[in-house]
Amino acid sequence: MPPIAPDAPRVHDVLIVGGGLVGASLAIALAPLGLDVGLVEASPPGALPAVFDQRNLSFAEATVHALDALGVLPLLRAPTGRIRRIHASRAGDFGRIRLDAATHGRQEFGRVVVARDFGEALEARLAQLRSLSRYRPARFLGLEVSDAAYRSVRIAGADGERVLHARLLVAADGARSSVRDALGIAAREHDYQQTLFVARLRTQAPPDGTAYERLTASGPTALLPRGDGHYGLVHGVAGAEAAAVAALDDAGFLARVQAAFGWRAGRFLAVGPRSAYPIVGSVAEALVAPRAVLVGNAAQSLHPLGAQGFNLGLRDALTLAECIAAAPGDAGDAAVLRRHAARRADDRARTLAFSDGLARLTANDAPLLRPLRSAGLLAGDVSGWLQAWLVGGAMGYRGDVPALCRGAA
Repeated sequence: MPPIAPDAPRVHDVLIVGGGLVGASLAIALAPLGLDVGLVEASPPGALPAVFDQRNLSFAEATVHALDALGVLPLLRAPTGRIRRIHASRAGDFGRIRLDAATHGRQEFGRVVVARDFGEALEARLAQLRSLSRYRPARFLGLEVSDAAYRSVRIAGADGERVLHARLLVAADGARSSVRDALGIAAREHDYQQTLFVARLRTQAPPDGTAYERLTASGPTALLPRGDGHYGLVHGVAGAEAAAVAALDDAGFLARVQAAFGWRAGRFLAVGPRSAYPIVGSVAEALVAPRAVLVGNAAQSLHPLGAQGFNLGLRDALTLAECIAAAPGDAGDAAVLRRHAARRADDRARTLAFSDGLARLTANDAPLLRPLRSAGLLAGDVSGWLQAWLVGGAMGYRGDVPALCRGAA
């Protein structure tokens, strides 16, 4: 495929590869800094990336603050669901954890947003950024030899191949990141041997602001209160059973989910189209390389238990934007990247430990663990300090929190 431009490559201050949730959010966060930013997107104009489907995203309060400040939330056309209470339990164990936002002086813990609605709002906000250069549809091919002042990136578009220069290259291209591989950064993977089924669920009693999580050895079953009067359903099954569950008709699937979850939300009446996602976690062994940084799922892909994935990835993006803003001149300077990695270390480590540890602990059906889990559930329901710790994490306040997440302009 011949190059489309024989002239000198375009030089960007920041080149983001990946136009999904985190990549698009980073482009928006960088807009006020007056930088030359490029965004490499796989989807053509008028089409959303596949990640913006009917799955339900749980936005922590910190994420809500940030997306509101970035001008994205006001562009949502569909109503959001407010999470005012959290109810968590495990099949076969005693006790449960109940958290109420009002008890902790809050109106809500966060919001539930349908991914497609969020994608449309991000696209509308990106369209307002007149200085952003968007390469779409385009895909990352690899890195070219370059000097110390920038990274040289080869991409392929509808018109052929071209090379771009970037003072900072950002990998936001997902858990199977091609940019991460090209940078030579290894990633540890863990197959949880679970598959999540996601759908819209209509119940006898409409959502009242409570988010439910019922844990089992084969994965969680969660009900998230959507803004349209339905629940967002997440149903985890053992990977070996995924094909059989996918083959169930709606009545059979509803019966299975009702048996796994119980009757806390009343009778399950109807379910919408289902999507299935195998769960494989990955953790990059480094966040930065010379003039390059990983954010979002390229940096770490979490088990969805606890709904921390996008929330953590957004904090990656916002922290990077803050570090760049604090040292204007060269977005890819080594000192900027060292500062970013240092600021992300605590939040990243604690969130990874929480999500992975909770997934492994709740999936282990060993009899000796049951009394320990039950004691933990009972303590979480009555202990003030433990509830405060859980609430802080659930709302996105771990480690060095970006200013926009704290509601600062």
